[in-house]
Amino acid sequence: MAVNLRHQVRQLYKNLMFLGREYPKGQDYFRQRCKAAFIKHKDETDPEVIKMLIARGDYVIKELEALYMLRKYRTLKKRYYPS
Repeated sequence: MAVNLRHQVRQLYKNLMFLGREYPKGQDYFRQRCKAAFIKHKDETDPEVIKMLIARGDYVIKELEALYMLRKYRTLKKRYYPS
């Protein structure tokens, strides 16, 4: 694996761990699932496949950010607009 791809994979893992702190099912659940996904693909050596997996990880990051933004929006809505 090229040094640049290795750096991107490590950065992706760090970002996912950081975002997983606020996961609705808990940080431990998220950490176990994320670690299992990375271990599943640890022996991958094809750069194109690695880039595809990095792209999938970036998509997961965007989905997590959207989930957190929606949760904040719902909280604010409940606070200021009672049902």
